[in-house]
Amino acid sequence: MVFSSIPFLCFFFPVFLVLYYLFPKKAKNYILLLFSLAFYAWGEPVYILLMLFASFVDYGNGLLMTKFGTKKSKRRIFLWISVGINLSMLGFFKYADFVVYTINQLSGLSLPAPGVGLPIGISFFTFQTMSYSIDLYRKEVKPEKNYLTYLTYVSMFPQLIAGPIVRFSTVQQELHSRAIDREGFYNGGIRFLQGLFKKVLIANNMGAMWELIRALPLTEVSVATAWLGALAFTLQLYFDFSAYSDMAIGMGRMLGFHYLENFNYPLYAVSITDFWRRWHISLSTWFRDYIYIPLGGNRAGVWKHLRNIAVVWFLTGLWHGAAWNFVLWGLYYGILLALEKYVWGKYLTKLPVLFQHLYAIIIVVFGFTIFVFDDMAQLGNYIQLMVKTADHFWVGNEFFYYLKSNGVLLGIALLLSMPVYPWLKGNLSKLKKPVARLVPKVSVMVYLLLFLLTIAYLVGDTYNPFLYFRF
Repeated sequence: MVFSSIPFLCFFFPVFLVLYYLFPKKAKNYILLLFSLAFYAWGEPVYILLMLFASFVDYGNGLLMTKFGTKKSKRRIFLWISVGINLSMLGFFKYADFVVYTINQLSGLSLPAPGVGLPIGISFFTFQTMSYSIDLYRKEVKPEKNYLTYLTYVSMFPQLIAGPIVRFSTVQQELHSRAIDREGFYNGGIRFLQGLFKKVLIANNMGAMWELIRALPLTEVSVATAWLGALAFTLQLYFDFSAYSDMAIGMGRMLGFHYLENFNYPLYAVSITDFWRRWHISLSTWFRDYIYIPLGGNRAGVWKHLRNIAVVWFLTGLWHGAAWNFVLWGLYYGILLALEKYVWGKYLTKLPVLFQHLYAIIIVVFGFTIFVFDDMAQLGNYIQLMVKTADHFWVGNEFFYYLKSNGVLLGIALLLSMPVYPWLKGNLSKLKKPVARLVPKVSVMVYLLLFLLTIAYLVGDTYNPFLYFRF
């Protein structure tokens, strides 16, 4: 079940909200837990046992770490047990087939692959449970004594499937006591609707455009069309994933939780370093706090710093998927970040801001081309087309066709990927009172029309993926 689906919007979420608000505060966590388990079981009933096991392992090790770990060396034992079990499960379910396939390719063997299915959201909830164990080891959080409360944290359906990665320290207090009020419900509902509109009206249409271009024979695709397709996929991925984060943050706010932001207009970045401060913030900060800084960060000399960058970005790529294109994508960014740090970063800041934006967006669009093709032969052919190493033409009639067919939506998507909304919101707040009074009424009408349009799209369109579900 995805958030942008009729069953969720018309049945699951309304029923949940009614019960959540009707029951007293002491029972709200249990209502949330019950519906969260039902939400996960909707797609994969079997793998709910895996999530229950993972949460119990970390909960139990947390109690043992607190009870017997009076010394750091003892706490470390329980930490490694917890992390080891979590990584073993993630490694088996997500990477076992990939490892067997790679061994067969390199050795010429024909080892049978396990063929296990990938549990939805395993990368997200595994990183959440590991962050609890690590923070507990560092004594940055207090242990949770109630297993059902801890399980509620792990399984919360607003962010269970595709993040943001919520650390226990962010919601620990709110799991026990949180303010649930009209203002939070309203603000959260607005944020949820914004994400829903981004997902259905922009991401899905950008994705449909990309799929059409991708399906064309390469002999019929010009260089300009190849870049247009890559831009369409970049916008699809951004609006798809940021929309999911918007909806998760909005639902969390409606329930009294304050999840941290996960995106900050990354396509407005002026460098690749800036891009990764703005894109998937919960993941990049997770790797920073639990991998990069413990390895020494940038404090251990140039060569160790380069090593640390390589390790983090190899793991970042691998986290996204069990395929070599994801590893290549991660190393691509690792190399660029190292070059920005030690080679051309100081010169980049002296360029006009417009050129800095263009530099960043070209690199990002090219990078997501690596991201989308898990077939290395297809990836190589498409990149050759983008950089015109083969005998391809620069611009063809198909480019103008797709630009004409999708130009308005493409322009809206590009505009909304920039910080236009906060700018508009800030300027509306400065309007004189007679005009300012009209803003809420107009906003209600706009949101209502967009909601009706969204429902119409969902009823009539079967193309409604969530790209990060596979991670």
